[in-house]
Amino acid sequence: MADYLVLRLPADDELAVEWLLVDSQGARKSPPSSGTLEEAARAANDHPVIVLVPGEEVLTLPVDLPIKAGARLRAAVPYALEDQLATDVEDLHFAIGAAGESGLLPVAIVASATMDGWVARLHDAGLYPTRVVADYHGVQRMPNTISLIAADHSIMVNDGADLAFMIRDLPPGDALALTGILDSSDDDDDAEADVLPRHLVAWCTADEEQRFAHDWNALRTELDSVDVNVMPDGVLPRLAATVAAGAGINLLQGPYGKRTEVAAVLRPWRFAAGLLLGVVLLGLVGKGVDYVRLARQEAALQTQFVELYQTMRPGDTRIPADPIGTADSLMRERIGNNAGPTQVFLPSLMQLAEAIIQNREADVEAVSYRAGVIDVRLTAPDVATLDKIQKVVSDSGRFTASIQGTTQEPDGKVNSRIQIRDTGA
Repeated sequence: MADYLVLRLPADDELAVEWLLVDSQGARKSPPSSGTLEEAARAANDHPVIVLVPGEEVLTLPVDLPIKAGARLRAAVPYALEDQLATDVEDLHFAIGAAGESGLLPVAIVASATMDGWVARLHDAGLYPTRVVADYHGVQRMPNTISLIAADHSIMVNDGADLAFMIRDLPPGDALALTGILDSSDDDDDAEADVLPRHLVAWCTADEEQRFAHDWNALRTELDSVDVNVMPDGVLPRLAATVAAGAGINLLQGPYGKRTEVAAVLRPWRFAAGLLLGVVLLGLVGKGVDYVRLARQEAALQTQFVELYQTMRPGDTRIPADPIGTADSLMRERIGNNAGPTQVFLPSLMQLAEAIIQNREADVEAVSYRAGVIDVRLTAPDVATLDKIQKVVSDSGRFTASIQGTTQEPDGKVNSRIQIRDTGA
């Protein structure tokens, strides 16, 4: 049974890193420690290293593609998700996880520059990890149960299915309200209400347990069960136990994946490899005529596909790198599946969270989602705050927010409903 050094990088490079030694079953082999990366490298000794990186830098989205593995999948994923991203896909790194029970593939997305910085810092300290994982992927996944960790002013959530995310500076109740889970019991006509999890298992530090005591009690009235557990040694042992058992998407893929010394591997087989190479070359020469003919056919089909693509998307002069994936995306657009709940809900959820963080005076009372529309009930100190929230959401360019009505309470606060829609809906 292998032992791993699980190392957690802080969001602020000036802060100390934390590490812990655990086995592959998540059992603790050492107490948590903190210090510099160089000290962590000495503590690692010869143990394989798993690095947890700040989850606020990593977005996880599910994607549904007919291709399930290989280079074609890696090429198709960025273009399948580009409409949900504000950053050019050329500036992002995509790492693909294993498909869940729903068949959707989870994809972890991080800025390439950020990934480069993490790798450079680790290598400069003499650390060459076997896995790099977003810290919120360390939240244990339990089917039909919401798992939540509250620590360091962050809420990390796994809904037991395809949703995993982290939100900073929000209490647990607001974080779960943004997912729509708390409204599921009120929507009797909603087909999804019967399948959304209604049980919550939460872990938090002692301070967070006291600070969010009101939230835990309120959640007990909203959900079927709420189990709150205190983490006496902080969040790292809980995250480490999960990732050491294999959970999470490894960001060390593609250009960041482990490179094998091909020459050293092939050296004992150099004569057999030379013979095989000769046979392959002879086969290619013998099929040269067919190759030229097929290449011409491929070029003609590529030209026809580009002409058809530009007809369906006027003004888009790009040449799609993956015709199969692009054709599948266009087909789903035509039949109305392009704006499915997962592809619209999570980005709009993140945009709403950003607006609330910028306007902390407002309180989210409830969030519901139906037919591509996010309906938010909130309380604000004045109408100006509502206008600011509407503007932050609408300025994203992806979504349009509209205030549906307001009522003023005796204490002067304003109750309102805001609807958020996809701009192209």
